[in-house]
Amino acid sequence: MSAPAPTRASVVAAAQDSIARGSRSFAAASQLFDRDTRQRAWLLYAWCRACDDLVDGQQLGRQTERVADPAARLEQVRTLTGVALAGQWTGDPAFDALRIVAEETRMPHRFAHDLIEGFALDARGSFPRSENDLLRYCYHVAGAVGCMMAVVMGVDPHDESTLDRACDLGIAFQLANIARDIEADDRIGRCYLPVEWLVEMDIPPGQHMKPPFRSRLVVIAKWLGEMAADYAASARRGTPALRFRSAWAVLAAAGIYGDIAREVTARGAHAWDHRARTGNVQKLARIARALPQAALRHRLYRAGPRPAGLWTRPR
Repeated sequence: MSAPAPTRASVVAAAQDSIARGSRSFAAASQLFDRDTRQRAWLLYAWCRACDDLVDGQQLGRQTERVADPAARLEQVRTLTGVALAGQWTGDPAFDALRIVAEETRMPHRFAHDLIEGFALDARGSFPRSENDLLRYCYHVAGAVGCMMAVVMGVDPHDESTLDRACDLGIAFQLANIARDIEADDRIGRCYLPVEWLVEMDIPPGQHMKPPFRSRLVVIAKWLGEMAADYAASARRGTPALRFRSAWAVLAAAGIYGDIAREVTARGAHAWDHRARTGNVQKLARIARALPQAALRHRLYRAGPRPAGLWTRPR
């Protein structure tokens, strides 16, 4: 039996509070959407945030506890998600948010399950051995979210070509995050740099943050930034399929995350002295610059074949 039905307004309000406290950048970017898209983006964010927090023992992305049994947490996420996607109320506002947004947008359930598999990869400590492993991980933790966001923005769930471009944007974001967070991930025993890359640069696995290898790590960060730029460029080609305000938000976000990757590269050996970020003025500049790009998207970003060398998501 499902839990009592909450009001949509109460679930949206809880989702808005989650995004306001958990991601100021995402909360600000969501203001570019029309009202319905904005609310659905909040609902999707609330579910993603709750899943991440449950599995990692966090509260709004901040570590609060050590998870003794990650498998049990993962099973809890799977169960609540399954209930929500079956059209039942869970009694948890974040999972009820998924129920609402999935029902309203006809969102394919496979994307939610693919994201959960990304949490499972982290819970198992499955870190990439190859570039293909890295991109598969990026799909599960971010590319799948890109696909869900595309559906939230009104993309037909059967429009696989546009969903591929949305996936590319999520992958670009995650590659930028990985480059930025190499040191922070190392502190909690995680490394998303492919073992093959470390071997190629003659860096012993687990030693990449040691001072003697810093110049080689800079090269790897540059590779990540270049890959992020390639996937972001592909994603921009999907914006003609979006409504104007959604295209504006996507192009602004692509610019902001691109700035993060470029900042990491520009800092060189000092990239991880403190966390790379974009300031409010820089974000506003990117939002302003994206406005004419969105208006001219049909001319600037005419859809063509997706580059053959890019990794392709599972269907």
